[in-house]
Amino acid sequence: MWSTPAACMVCILFGIICDVKQGCSHAKLIQRKTDQTPEEANKLEENIQKVINQIHSLSGDNKNTRSVSPTVEGFDLNAYYSALTNLYAVSKPLLRDRFIDDLPKTLVCILSGRQDCGLEAELTKAVSLELGKPLLMFVSSLRSQTCAPLNSDGESNGFLRAYLRMAESTTAVLNAFQQTFINILSSLPLSENLISAVSDLVDAAMTYVSKFMATLLQVPMDYIKIALQFGIRIPSLNGKETCEEGDLKQLIMWGINHNVSWSFGTSIIDILLDIFLAPEQPLCTYPGPNCQNPPSIPFQRSVSEAKDYTDDNPDIPLKCDRHNLARLNDTLCADVLTASRVASSTSVLTFCQALSSLSPNQIEQVWSNMCYAIQVLVSPLLSRSSDCSFGDLQPSPAVTPHSAPARVAREASNLKQLACNYSSWIANKVVDAVLVSLCSDNERQEFVKQVCNNTLLMRKLLSDPMNSWLYGYCANSSANTGYMMSQFCVYEKWIDQFSVPVDPSLLEFCMSLDSPRLTTLICENTGFFMLLFSNPENGRFMPNCTNLPPSPPFPDMDSLMLDSCRYSEWHDAMQITIDILSQCIRFDYSGFTKEVCTNKTFLNSLLLNKANAWLENHCSASLSLLPPEPTQPSNIAGWCDYYTWGERYVDDSVVGLCWEHDQLAFQKNVCCKASVFEKLLQNPQNKWLTSACTDLEEIAVLPQVCKYSEWTRPIIVDMTELALCSEIDPLNFTSKVCANDTVLQNLLANQDNTWLITHCSTHSKPGLSPGGDGGNGKGLTGFNPAELCQYASWSISLPDAAVLTFCWEHDQTNFVSSICPNAGLLFLLSRELSSVWVGRMCNTYTNYSTAAHNNSTAAEPNFCLARNLVRRLNWTCSADLNTACQPGASQNMAMQMLIRCWVESLRSRVEDLLTPPVATVLDQAVSNIVVILLALEEVQNTSLHVTENIRLSVLTSVVHYLERENNFDKKRVLLQCFGRVLTSLMQTARDGTSDEFFVIKEYFTIPLSNLDSVLSAAHITTVRMILQYFSRNKDKLQLPYKYLSSMVSVLFQTHLVKDGSLFPELAPLLAAASPADIQALPSLQNNINVRETINSHLGFMTLDQRLAFGLWYSKVMPPSNITRGQQSLIRDTGNLIAYLPFHNFQHLSPTQLLNGLDVLQRNTLTSLKQEFIAYSLVGTYRNLTAQDFIRLGKISCLADPEDLFLYKGTGAFSVIRDIIINCTREGVSLPSYLISSLLLNSTEFKVPSSLSSDRLADLSHFLPLLGVPFLQGLTPSQLLAAFPALNSVSFSPAQASIIVGKLTSSNTLTAPGQLQELGSLIVGVKTENLLTLTSDILLSSLPAMAQHTPGLSPLQANAVSTKLWGFPEVVGWLDNVAALLNCTSLLSVLPRTRQLVNNITTASTKPWNTQQAKAIFEEVLHIKPNLIKLDFLSLGTVGQGVSCKVLQERFRADSSPFSVRKILAFLRQQPGPLHTSLKRCVIEELYRFEFFSELLKDLGAEIALSLPVSTIKAFPPALMDTLRKIIIQDPHHFLLLSRTKQELLVDKIVQRMGMYTGVFTEEEFRSLGIMASFVVDEVFIQLDRSFFIENLDFLRGLCYSRSKMDIVARILQEPSAFGPVKNWNQTTLSQVDWFLFFLPDDKLQEISLALMTVGRIEKLFMSWRRWERGDVGIHCSDEYERRRFSEKQQFVLQFFLGFLKINPGSPTPMVPTCEILHTTAPSAWTSNSLTSMSSSAFSNCLELIGHDPFLVSYQRSQVLRKVKQIYGPVSSFSQSVISQLGGIAIELSLEELSSLRLTERSSIAAMGSVSAWNSRQMAALFTTVLNSTKQSPSQLDSSTLVAMGHFVCGAKTTEMNSFNAVEFGKAVLWLGRLRLSCSEEQLLALVKLLTNGLAFGPISSWGTDVFIEIGVLAAGIPDIAMSALVKEQIEGITPLAISMIPPDKFAVVFDQRQISMFSYEQAAAITEVQVSALSEVQRTALAMVLTPWENKPVDFRGRSLGLALSHSPLCLMLGLLMLLILLPCPDLICPGT
Repeated sequence: MWSTPAACMVCILFGIICDVKQGCSHAKLIQRKTDQTPEEANKLEENIQKVINQIHSLSGDNKNTRSVSPTVEGFDLNAYYSALTNLYAVSKPLLRDRFIDDLPKTLVCILSGRQDCGLEAELTKAVSLELGKPLLMFVSSLRSQTCAPLNSDGESNGFLRAYLRMAESTTAVLNAFQQTFINILSSLPLSENLISAVSDLVDAAMTYVSKFMATLLQVPMDYIKIALQFGIRIPSLNGKETCEEGDLKQLIMWGINHNVSWSFGTSIIDILLDIFLAPEQPLCTYPGPNCQNPPSIPFQRSVSEAKDYTDDNPDIPLKCDRHNLARLNDTLCADVLTASRVASSTSVLTFCQALSSLSPNQIEQVWSNMCYAIQVLVSPLLSRSSDCSFGDLQPSPAVTPHSAPARVAREASNLKQLACNYSSWIANKVVDAVLVSLCSDNERQEFVKQVCNNTLLMRKLLSDPMNSWLYGYCANSSANTGYMMSQFCVYEKWIDQFSVPVDPSLLEFCMSLDSPRLTTLICENTGFFMLLFSNPENGRFMPNCTNLPPSPPFPDMDSLMLDSCRYSEWHDAMQITIDILSQCIRFDYSGFTKEVCTNKTFLNSLLLNKANAWLENHCSASLSLLPPEPTQPSNIAGWCDYYTWGERYVDDSVVGLCWEHDQLAFQKNVCCKASVFEKLLQNPQNKWLTSACTDLEEIAVLPQVCKYSEWTRPIIVDMTELALCSEIDPLNFTSKVCANDTVLQNLLANQDNTWLITHCSTHSKPGLSPGGDGGNGKGLTGFNPAELCQYASWSISLPDAAVLTFCWEHDQTNFVSSICPNAGLLFLLSRELSSVWVGRMCNTYTNYSTAAHNNSTAAEPNFCLARNLVRRLNWTCSADLNTACQPGASQNMAMQMLIRCWVESLRSRVEDLLTPPVATVLDQAVSNIVVILLALEEVQNTSLHVTENIRLSVLTSVVHYLERENNFDKKRVLLQCFGRVLTSLMQTARDGTSDEFFVIKEYFTIPLSNLDSVLSAAHITTVRMILQYFSRNKDKLQLPYKYLSSMVSVLFQTHLVKDGSLFPELAPLLAAASPADIQALPSLQNNINVRETINSHLGFMTLDQRLAFGLWYSKVMPPSNITRGQQSLIRDTGNLIAYLPFHNFQHLSPTQLLNGLDVLQRNTLTSLKQEFIAYSLVGTYRNLTAQDFIRLGKISCLADPEDLFLYKGTGAFSVIRDIIINCTREGVSLPSYLISSLLLNSTEFKVPSSLSSDRLADLSHFLPLLGVPFLQGLTPSQLLAAFPALNSVSFSPAQASIIVGKLTSSNTLTAPGQLQELGSLIVGVKTENLLTLTSDILLSSLPAMAQHTPGLSPLQANAVSTKLWGFPEVVGWLDNVAALLNCTSLLSVLPRTRQLVNNITTASTKPWNTQQAKAIFEEVLHIKPNLIKLDFLSLGTVGQGVSCKVLQERFRADSSPFSVRKILAFLRQQPGPLHTSLKRCVIEELYRFEFFSELLKDLGAEIALSLPVSTIKAFPPALMDTLRKIIIQDPHHFLLLSRTKQELLVDKIVQRMGMYTGVFTEEEFRSLGIMASFVVDEVFIQLDRSFFIENLDFLRGLCYSRSKMDIVARILQEPSAFGPVKNWNQTTLSQVDWFLFFLPDDKLQEISLALMTVGRIEKLFMSWRRWERGDVGIHCSDEYERRRFSEKQQFVLQFFLGFLKINPGSPTPMVPTCEILHTTAPSAWTSNSLTSMSSSAFSNCLELIGHDPFLVSYQRSQVLRKVKQIYGPVSSFSQSVISQLGGIAIELSLEELSSLRLTERSSIAAMGSVSAWNSRQMAALFTTVLNSTKQSPSQLDSSTLVAMGHFVCGAKTTEMNSFNAVEFGKAVLWLGRLRLSCSEEQLLALVKLLTNGLAFGPISSWGTDVFIEIGVLAAGIPDIAMSALVKEQIEGITPLAISMIPPDKFAVVFDQRQISMFSYEQAAAITEVQVSALSEVQRTALAMVLTPWENKPVDFRGRSLGLALSHSPLCLMLGLLMLLILLPCPDLICPGT
């Protein structure tokens, strides 16, 4: 019997048809009768059972079987008629009882295999099984009648194939029909009326037919759609954000589900035309003389295509044994069941309801049974009948034994019936190739396991040429490729068996699996090359050997000559085996050819052995390819550095040397570069270049470029070299290239060289006509048209433009006869822009031939039927009718064009005729048909031309979808899951601006969060197109750096690892790669393309990126390879080598460095590397020339001074001196020993006035080192002439004062522009002079003065600002005075606040300090309150003065996140630091918001770091990471924290980030940034040692505590670092640098004395000072730590310079020069050494010594004695000397202080800046000032008070009371910043001055601004007033003022309430003595400020003098209460904190 699934399918179709009919007639559904009696029901059931039994009886004994043989010959018609009659009787009541409505449910039940489906189901099953037999037997009989002979592949065409491809008889009938149809159309009188009538008729017919089709197809399409949705599982994103790669049919199904409008109307027509009216194609894949017949079947899919399908889509859509169908929720049924979509009919709803009740296994059973049913029904149409037997047929003669047949896939309905018994295959002698193919298709996994992984069986099957496809199949499968390579790709055996050719299939197999190794072997082994490509069929695998990297820059020390290949020892030829010969040919090809092949005698003796017969051919070929002997080039690259010749002088001897030995490069870089050429001609000795460069081209280029003898070998020759040779050597080029077939064919292997065809045809045998000899001979020397113009093969592989042109010009007769009649080929050529002309040429030729043939008579002109019919029918057609009008065009082609034009003419009208519902149904039907056709293509392994016809439609629809879709999640699925198929649909040859590339453009709109997953899933082809698009459109895209960085990170980590060839295409993105991604690059260092790409792009990268590339490249450049590298190692490597880690770099030899110096210098070298180069080259070579030092440039400055001194008296010394001068001018810090020895000790400096003004200008940057005495010796005229060079040099105030004094002696400062021209010399202008200047002069000069550092001193700034703000017009001068606002006193600004508020637009843009901003804001609040409410942000820089109350109102007025963020951004943009009270206010207010945690990144570092540590401790990891990033981006505020708070904060970050265990890695260290050195010692000591050694430069930029210094010292001495100190060398000291100061004293003494030279010590001091004055060092240490470090420096200097006689070998102590004191520190030297200095040197350095803060008392005393010796008694000291004394003056006695003449403010300020005066000294100084200036205390102005500084406390209380209150109020800004040593009474007196009505008024009226302004003077506020201070006033008291309040007073005036108002900084400033005076309650309040919400008070005050607090009971209770409150909120409590 027939199988149940088959019958079931018939019933499904029957049910669908019934339902459609019902829908068409709009019949009502028949309801089940409710009055049916039980007897009637029982009767009906009995009748049904009888009918079932009767039907079963028709099959006799087989009634219970599920299948029947199709060969049964007959059946009883009477029995069938009786059964049908009874069935009809039963069907009537069934139809009334909803049988039709329940039919889908019944069929689902049957197909699911359930047994409880009811009698109706049993009846349906019986009818399907038995009564369908006649139909099936009829189909079977048709099937047997379609038997056709087997094709060349051994397969018969099935019924459908026979029908579709139309056997010859059918084709003849159809051709006759087409001809008749065309004749009728041609003969019809097509008038306009007839055409119009026909059009109307067609429109009406189309309308009716389309509606009918829509109605007919609507329900079936729903069923088909459901089936397709089940069978085609559409990819979707899973939980890991990945998805399977979808194919084209899945893409279309996805689009159907997501409302993508697929426009396949035209495409389906094209598909049908290609199927039914296909143009003729050649039969064979590679046509030749014996292959001229058209094919009978469509072409097969390639192995690679099959692989792609089976690998990417293991679930074949129409496969029956599916176990992973799509879910019901992924189908149309989900929408129908949820009522989100109305079902097209009730049957669909019923069907879906039935499916929803099934389990997944039951649904799979339904699918399987239905699939088998369909397969049985259609198998007669698609496969060969079993009745067709042809016996044992042999392959077609057209198929040669060596050709690889195309593999044809087969399907079987039941795989278990196949004989895939692999074990029996080994035993059988012959295995049927068809069976092998069948098993491979249907049992893929098992086949791979049993065959591909079984070498024995594989070899046996491959012995049959029909199975050669196995190579590609197994290579593309999941088999063990490594195992297969080891078994089949054994190249040694190939070489050993020289006489056995390598099969192309095997070569392709190995090339696909082992391409790199095989390519390398082919390119490097000529014998192997000859072995493979002696077989012409292997020519397509010839690699491009120019892409291979050259040999490594260092030699292979292991390469040895084979012992067996010592030809001199080959005496007995009979003993030389084939193995030895093969090995020697393989490994010593050149030597074998020279020693054996050229020795005819010995060769003949070898040929006596018949086994060596192949050797004769080998030698013949080898001798013709023998390369010439290479010449050893001269290594003169170091001399011929042409790129520098345009910028420097070049010796004429060097020019001659380079011209003689490097002519090719000379021609390119000198003769062809006008700038260089003209510069050289300036030297008369180089005039010969004029003629030399003219003749050089032919003299030098020919032998170096035109190497004709080498071109006989199969090598790639650059096109530019060929072009050059053809131009300058035309005769030899023509004779040796054009006339040499071998050379010509080799050169044409490079596609770029096809121009040779035209060139050789023009220049060879010019007398030969272009037409040649009619195509029968050689029309061009070297080119045989019969060989080159293979017209028969052009249908398979189109020729390039050059070959096409050549064949037309030289073989016209055959060209026209072969091409013009071939319509198919003309069609293909018309698609290519380069060959469109062929069609026009054929038209012209045909017209001309016809006209000539008819001798211009009245014959018909050239007639094209298709074009004529289109014109007659008045159709508008965009199709190219030329293809149908070509000579010889087929009738099918004409019909195709007519139908296409007809459809196009109908399209516009049909769109208007169709209603939207009808159009929707038809579009859905067409889309489903396309999906089915695609599935059929895959199952049948045949092409129905679907993909090529729908390609553009798919891309267009996708582009439209992407344009209108806004939901990226949907776009993401399209890009991520279908990116590969979309890419494959694009034509890669198209321009990047094509609309198709809109899909690629979408990849650049991916959100950053999804970029990783989408790009990671992209196919490599897609990635390449993305990169190509980016390269062309990067300027238009304007992608942010972060996006590009993420993009390149994904590409590096995902795709580059898989395919290294992608790297060159990544070049535009390299600059966006992060250092971490660069270091993780795959091992591509030896790839020359990769290396050159990096080298060429390093200049666009940051230094960190370059160093990362250097670290990556160091993996293949270990020290051993560097030391044994060639001399040209640096040049060979390129720019990358400059960025190697110093650990590797230091192994470069001096020879390598000198040879590659130009490469190194064009890159950014670290100072360490520059120093290494200098020491290596200058220290090694003692005979360097001036030219060598010019090449070295400023690197020479870093050499050992002793090495440079050796060149004194030589021609190079002047060059060295000029280089040193340039270095100092550029700011390079050099040892004073070098400067003084080379420059300053010159005799020209002995008499300063003798220097010319030009020389003085040249040496301007040295003048600060020459000191005050030298400057005093200069004349005003000298200084005036050199003035333009002096005003940018940084002089000390004393030095600048001397210069300015001399300049103003002849030119007053009142001259126009004089003041601003002073530049940096402004610090030397006396304050007295500034006060005399007019406001106009000051205003015009201020902007220029503000640009210089250090700019005005406090004394000068106070004088200028006080003078200018005394004018009411100052409000209009804000732009000019803005530079001094921070130095302007509050008392000067207060009277102008109202005017400033009235001009708030201008005032809001100026950089006010906090107290000024607060004063202005208070005025705004009074007179413009609405401005704050309406436009608060418009206050600009005044906003920093906002009060907490107003800020709270602003936050609460609009508490949206957007508004809050705007205010926070406003605060972050303020010009100065925010006041502590404002930051605390912001934090307390933001705590109210639920989104506070989201605001952390908006706070900025300044506010974020003001958060309480207890709050930060509770941060989750994400917030902690945000805080970490904030600190790294802006580390300044972190450095301002106390040390203890820094360490505690970092400790919490480290804990939360999980860095507490294991090695402290580089990634972790760098992630902490500036905080890395603040981790706890236990973490820091685990620092990765390799990172430590390789990044010492980076580590020296951080801040270290004492304990960290000890750890660093221990690491430095570890064996993994630099080892014991006693073993350190010069390079080690350079690496360690100032970390050397971290070593303990005993370890320092182990350093070799010879290494610690004066120059080395100076460098240590200078490098440390650079760090100390940097952004980190300036905030790193407090006063105590700096003094301690100074002591360590003092020990180092005094020990190694012999002052401490600890070591007997210590040198003799030296007397320092002034220059060395500048580079070291005066305090580091002994007092005796300082006083031993010469008077001039001492005088030069007096100012430097006086300002050294670390001089101790005994040093100061002896220095003062020296001063008195030079300058006489103290009373005779000039103002200049006094201003230079600084701290030395502390040692003056009271009498000496009283005798000083302090007449100028500069000398007063010098004394006032000293803080160590005692009270008696201060009193003496104050009295001296009054006496010297002849002023009373009441006459002192603000600038004099500022100058007094610390010794203002020397005034008596009565004297203070007489101070001018206004002047003192203007000076308080500066005095309040000093730690004044005034008594309590004195402070009270000073505060009383400030309460004057002309100053700040009563204390009760003071705001925060006044308290900030007065600074430490707030400590003098009376007790009663201080105890009455409110919160706003307390907030303004500075921490320094808090610490200066007497302890008893502090305890009395501040109760616990006021203490609780303190900020953290105020509380941390409280001293231990102050705390000891507090009560317990006050201490508790203080503890709550320092440690809020802690269960134990912790003192965070760092190095303040505050007390470490103890437990407070109240604090503990509050902490416990807080803990209990937080316990219900576990998210707020973080374990481990």
